[in-house]
Amino acid sequence: KTIGREAAIGRDLLSEIRSRLSFLQRVGLGYLWLDRSAPTLSGGEAQRIRLAAQLGSNLQGVCYVLDEPTIGLHPRDNRILLDALGELAKHRNTLVVVEHDEDTIRRADHIIDLGPGAGVRGGAIVGCGTIADLIANPASITGQLLAKPLTHPRQPRRSTNTKSPALALKGISLHNIGNLNVKVPLGRLVVVTGVSGSGKSTLARDVLFTNLTALVADAAPRRRKSRPPLIGATEITGADVIDRVLEVDQSPIGKTPRSSPATYIGFWDDIRRIYAGSTESKIRGYTASRFSFNTADGRCESCGGQGVQTIEMSFLPDVKVLCDSCGGRRFDSETLTVLWRGQSIGDLLAMSVDDAVEFFAAHATVLHPLKLLQDVGLGYLTLGQPSPTLSGGEAQRIKLVTELAKVRNDARGSLRQKPKQTLYVLDEPTVGLHMADVEKLIHVLHRLVDAGNSVIVVEHNLDVMAEADWIIDMGPEAGAGGGKVVAAGTPAAVAKRAASSHTGLVLAEFLRERTTEA
Repeated sequence: KTIGREAAIGRDLLSEIRSRLSFLQRVGLGYLWLDRSAPTLSGGEAQRIRLAAQLGSNLQGVCYVLDEPTIGLHPRDNRILLDALGELAKHRNTLVVVEHDEDTIRRADHIIDLGPGAGVRGGAIVGCGTIADLIANPASITGQLLAKPLTHPRQPRRSTNTKSPALALKGISLHNIGNLNVKVPLGRLVVVTGVSGSGKSTLARDVLFTNLTALVADAAPRRRKSRPPLIGATEITGADVIDRVLEVDQSPIGKTPRSSPATYIGFWDDIRRIYAGSTESKIRGYTASRFSFNTADGRCESCGGQGVQTIEMSFLPDVKVLCDSCGGRRFDSETLTVLWRGQSIGDLLAMSVDDAVEFFAAHATVLHPLKLLQDVGLGYLTLGQPSPTLSGGEAQRIKLVTELAKVRNDARGSLRQKPKQTLYVLDEPTVGLHMADVEKLIHVLHRLVDAGNSVIVVEHNLDVMAEADWIIDMGPEAGAGGGKVVAAGTPAAVAKRAASSHTGLVLAEFLRERTTEA
């Protein structure tokens, strides 16, 4: 406590400091250390810091544009953020928010719904007005889902008991987690929840994923004598049944325009063989390599098979323009004269996934991954869409399709387990997804588990939580106040812990409205 001259000097300064700190607390960032470096902040944390700065500015007549401000926020923190946005609006400011979050949409004064589909099938204003106007609009998918939200579970839960196979992680001590023991059921859809900063990613990615990756690699025959040191844990048991560990994140699937969904998933090789087997190709002596834009035989030499040319600008970023020689079709004129069912290989690259499903109806090896792309809501993409133009959510779903493509149906239609059992780790896969796409994502996650795999999802989305076979709720608060398992069990069991768990509180309310379970 300052007195005398020091109090007079610090009066205004301390008032401003307290005010700014209170704004940080109000947007759910009370757990951050003041010396936290900016590069270590998540996108959601950085956005909320900027929002706190605006709350303290007391400006009026400002138009704020926010792109998905709820990314990375627990429903509890989400409501705090929405209260802060509402206060900005009360100061005679205008807020334009791009958002998929249901709570945010329901709080909006005016909604503009774009669609009706995605990509070339979107771009039109389907509806605008209040939430009641949107619900009354039959053309709005958003309105339909607001009127009739998803009910859960979408399929029967996989039972979990003490005899179920599980990973046991002991002595976890990393970041804000101290000497924690956790059991993670295998062969289940496991969702790790908790308020922002409670230690979810530390548990799922930094400890579980990092150590299992090393343990699985160490299990290879040539390296059985070595034993990699564990990071952030003293012991991990139960990993013997896992043959592969994979993190399905939102990082790009390719860095050059030559990379595309067709090449990444792998069915482009089958398409090349189809064209190489045509009568025209056999007459000319063309092999499958002729229809690859990675080799010099048949690709357009002007753009090197990329379909675009890069123009270097002296003082500005480089500009990419459509190739003058091939018109973006990637191949030379001789290769493009080879037709199959009236389409050249260049025409096929410009074909959407939805159209390609009909085009390849008689070719099961190509049709299977194409239908999977439709199942995850990517039917609007073209087969040759350059990977650098894909969003993080699109890239992540393409990776999921790549995994699902390895699963085949047997003659009776039941899923057959892959030769290797895989453990998948996903960190907030619903980022950037509309409510309709979240439903498709949930279906994909269940298919991965039904194929005999284990899926661990770090997630705040209540629809995904409600579909979990098992929930691990971290908390109870963020930072130093977190790092513990507040609740573990089925969604219904976690909902019963509403008195001690922020997740349990919002989940109990959610399940009362959306559950189909008795």
